[in-house]
Amino acid sequence: MRPEIYNYMKRAGKLKRRDVLKGLGATGTMAAFAGVSTGASVRPAWAGSHANLRAEILKIPGVGAGSPTDADWQKVGEMCLGPIKEVVSEGEFAGVELTFMGLNNQNLHNFLFRGFLKPWEAYTGAKINWIDLAQADYNARLQQSIATGTVDFDIIEMGAPFEGDVLGRGMASAMPDWVKEVIDMDDYVGYLKAPVGTWDGQTYRVSIDGDCHTFAYRSDYFGDGSLTGKPVPQTWQEINAITKELKGMTDPLTGLEAHGYLDPLKGWGGFGFYFLENRAAAYAKHPSDPAWLFDPDTMKPRVNNPAWVQAIQDVLDLIEADVYPADQINADPGTTAFQQFLAGTGSMLMWWGDVGSNARTSDTSVVGDVVGFGINPASDRVYNAAAGAWEETRNEAPNMAYIGWGVYVMATVDSDSKKQKAAWSAAAHLGGRDLSLWASAYPSGFQPYRNSHFQYDEWEEAGYDRAFIEDYLGSNADSYNHPNAAIEPRIPGIFQYYSVAEDELAKGFAGQYGSAQETADAIAAAWENITDQIGREQQIALYKASLGM
Repeated sequence: MRPEIYNYMKRAGKLKRRDVLKGLGATGTMAAFAGVSTGASVRPAWAGSHANLRAEILKIPGVGAGSPTDADWQKVGEMCLGPIKEVVSEGEFAGVELTFMGLNNQNLHNFLFRGFLKPWEAYTGAKINWIDLAQADYNARLQQSIATGTVDFDIIEMGAPFEGDVLGRGMASAMPDWVKEVIDMDDYVGYLKAPVGTWDGQTYRVSIDGDCHTFAYRSDYFGDGSLTGKPVPQTWQEINAITKELKGMTDPLTGLEAHGYLDPLKGWGGFGFYFLENRAAAYAKHPSDPAWLFDPDTMKPRVNNPAWVQAIQDVLDLIEADVYPADQINADPGTTAFQQFLAGTGSMLMWWGDVGSNARTSDTSVVGDVVGFGINPASDRVYNAAAGAWEETRNEAPNMAYIGWGVYVMATVDSDSKKQKAAWSAAAHLGGRDLSLWASAYPSGFQPYRNSHFQYDEWEEAGYDRAFIEDYLGSNADSYNHPNAAIEPRIPGIFQYYSVAEDELAKGFAGQYGSAQETADAIAAAWENITDQIGREQQIALYKASLGM
């Protein structure tokens, strides 16, 4: 949808999430209008049997039946093997061993992949060896491989931001055409299609996730009869104010101290920087400018301009007001989501969308009945970097943080055709259309990323109530389709930038810098050094290309 139409519809009150999603569950007409389709026209042959399969896998274990187990993952993996069996013979990969490197966060990611791939191993005869990494260790391990060219894995779970480093260095294997057919790439939401997953005209990525940060809040804190009696905050300015107002109040669910917005204050291997980005995007991502991290003509960092300084100042103000939970300085993003928010501490959170599925299906969640969702909060003003001045106008900018996880096969397998096919078939199985629906609906570490995921009738039949799904799926769809979405660049060294930013932010939050401006200036200076080390002219060209300039 064109930005001007989108904005008019929102202002006029004519763009209603519930109406759009109702269309998704029916004919798909409204979905096409909103920029999301049901996928009903893709592969008509899949319609009958696959619809039944999707209904059956969503019963495993069933919403309300507790967190899935390894037995559940294996069962889903076996039921979804059909597309692989069409292109791979039984026992075809006997004797092949593959090494898979990925995350072990919250007993998700690799743990699920093990279960999904056990039936694949049994059918194909191949064996998977696993390299499990914690989130905080992942980037360092991958960056070491990039820097040294030492690849001791055949398959990797990786985010699109690393594509500039990995694909640009020729470290990955180009996707065979048969894989594109098996995984049905036409079903991906728009922002995950090319150029994401591609380099120099070749496709490399099997998407398994669609990332954007969404706003989660507690309905027992906001609205009529709630703790505050106030509407859900819509801007960062409102969030900051109500977070301070909640000090001294009692949480209506736990009976413990009430808290407002949860900022993670501890680094997370570079991933923690995304959470400052949420605040900064609303201040810094001007609708007329695709760039918000760097100046596209010079690669001069924008991270120390007034917009970013305001984002840092917001956090410093809340630290000074002593409104965070105790020891928040040691809370990383995983802690804020799983040990705080889902467990009943705090009333507002920005996180990836899978907090939505975890809220209703994880054993650790107590907030499933009171959680609601929206897009990244707005700001009541936006900084125009080109003009060097603030504009007093409301600005929305959803943060498409990390651009989703994908599965990539490494070029090390290309010299062995049997091993290459085995690796790609494993990747294709993990990124299959039906299996991906199950992973989006249950705790997995992943959120919806296919057009066909937005058929909320399927979710309701699985045990989710419609109001919840309208909020959860709607917040994702609204972010994916927003005309001013803040999309990060796929440039070399991106997580070097993010990691050093985390380090400097930690110093700032601990009071080691005198101001938000000093903190931001330290980040900018470190970013300049990284750019010079990589090569400024190269970075300028790749940054512009990633922005479509």
